[in-house]
Amino acid sequence: MNIKNYFLSAFAGLFFLLALGSCKKFLNDIPNDSLPADSIFANLANVNDYLAQVYANIPDPYVNNRTGNAGRCGYFNYICDDANYFSHPEFTSTNFMFSTLSPSFTTFEYLWPEFYKPVRTATDFINKIDGANPAQVSDYLKAHYKGEARGMRAIFYFWLLRLYGPVVILPDVIPADATDAELFKERTPFDSCVNYISRQLDTAYMEITSSKTATQLPERPLNNEYGRITTGICKAYKEQVLMLAASPLFNGNPSLATLKNQDGTPLTNQAYDQQKWKLAADAAKGFIDEFVPSTYSLYTVTDTNAFNAAYKACRDVVTTDWNSEWIFGKSMCTTVGSYVNQASPKLVGYLNVTVGLGFYSVNQSMVDAYFMKNGLPITDATSGYQQTGFTDFKNPYDVKARSTFNQWVNREPRFYVGVTYNKGLWLDQGSSATEVISDFSYNGSSGRVQSSTDFSATGYLVRKNITQSRSNRGWCYLRLAQIYLDYAEALNEYDPGNADILKYVNLVRARAGVPGYGTESGQVAPPTSQEGVRELIQHERQVELAFEEVRYFDLRRWKLASTYLNQPVYGMNAYGSGNDFYQRTLVQNIRFQQRDYLWPIPSSEVRKDAKLVQNPGW
Repeated sequence: MNIKNYFLSAFAGLFFLLALGSCKKFLNDIPNDSLPADSIFANLANVNDYLAQVYANIPDPYVNNRTGNAGRCGYFNYICDDANYFSHPEFTSTNFMFSTLSPSFTTFEYLWPEFYKPVRTATDFINKIDGANPAQVSDYLKAHYKGEARGMRAIFYFWLLRLYGPVVILPDVIPADATDAELFKERTPFDSCVNYISRQLDTAYMEITSSKTATQLPERPLNNEYGRITTGICKAYKEQVLMLAASPLFNGNPSLATLKNQDGTPLTNQAYDQQKWKLAADAAKGFIDEFVPSTYSLYTVTDTNAFNAAYKACRDVVTTDWNSEWIFGKSMCTTVGSYVNQASPKLVGYLNVTVGLGFYSVNQSMVDAYFMKNGLPITDATSGYQQTGFTDFKNPYDVKARSTFNQWVNREPRFYVGVTYNKGLWLDQGSSATEVISDFSYNGSSGRVQSSTDFSATGYLVRKNITQSRSNRGWCYLRLAQIYLDYAEALNEYDPGNADILKYVNLVRARAGVPGYGTESGQVAPPTSQEGVRELIQHERQVELAFEEVRYFDLRRWKLASTYLNQPVYGMNAYGSGNDFYQRTLVQNIRFQQRDYLWPIPSSEVRKDAKLVQNPGW
């Protein structure tokens, strides 16, 4: 693709989607034909088709498996310390964990232009929607649609920003007769990118607000098609971009001092600015005050057993599409079955049961991160955690007590949501004549002996977001619990000791059935230092948002990836049988270099654009 095509193709060979009729079709159908450019805004159907194309580029995280372009997404859960695919060394995603990639790696080459495609499409839509046929497209729809396109464009820019750092903010209009020299664009300084995205989200908020009616409120998706941009989504993503800007990776980071345009313009600021944390905290609190609880609330489940209620709520919050906690997501993803298959045990020998491949493995560090039932970390001497031995124990999804390794006994509800461990009842019993039990020991039904690659490298599988059904459903990109934890984090950085810090952390813990922090009876004594509270919040985020593609970006923005992603990965002993299985065993040594804090601009793009500078270390 030459440079002129790169910037000018608002949509090269303009596509349209299948006729609309439901939320599912508007947001998820795949382009199937071409539409002449002069016909796009001639009628409402074509306008809808063109706007739907912007949404069609939202990545499907369920397809981010193994190799290739990863469905417009990265491998963000298993290139972190949440989980891994180590039993499949041939997967190109594994190379992330060893920092052996080059800027020409497939995913690097793919995502940059793929994220710019909807940016260009949205820009063209925004520029032309006012000229749409007034007999078919009302002023009300023009305003609302413009806000949707603008909001989505801002989100795609945000997704680029958190991966690559400073990006190229494209001009709204590029003359058709522009020369190559005019088309070459340098990267926009990071703070200017943040300001641009923030302003665009503010404008989108106002455009959608201006089009409200008695029956169509701006905080609700148009025509109840969940996944479309609303005022709440605009405010939430403004908070997300301000959190990124306030974080150590981009707030006075000397490691990025050499990142400059060719004319010497610095692309990142080198002076720490505490005020950025206040902007992020104010944005989070503004969102909460405007939309909670009228539009969003923490998802809860009623059960006579409080522990079971917490377990069900934390399990179902990510699997129940567009529940009260979901802010933004992708509707009706089509590759859920593949994702579930990777996390389902192999179950060799069982009959009348849906089996899996069983290689989506949880790291021991993630297992250890979950709290005990009493809210204490396992490192606390008074937590009751036991390293060895077995106890007859009934977890919240089992039908009876069974012998359980003590490390997994009396853990908090989120542990049983997140981790499938050895000798536990599998969630899909099918119509088996006998109980279906996960056995990851060497000779077990899902053990190393059953396959050279399809086994858990650590003796655990990811359980969160895994269901019996493998039918299409949504993926939640952003939910209220993250906003609460964002608010607490930002507040701690500029106003440590503020009572709201522990209040909002405790709201998340209360829903999870975990005792809150405080000085009252039954509460967990909180740290007294700002640093201690910072670590508390980071720990809570690791647990609450596990396997939701958040941790990878958290470690990078905190500048902690070079610490956590340079530690050996441990698990149980996949080569052990009987009690030998229950030995903490080194699985893999991994590496994260300073350069890995920012993905490289694809080599092909740097070669095309004479003004485009590469990220440090690449």
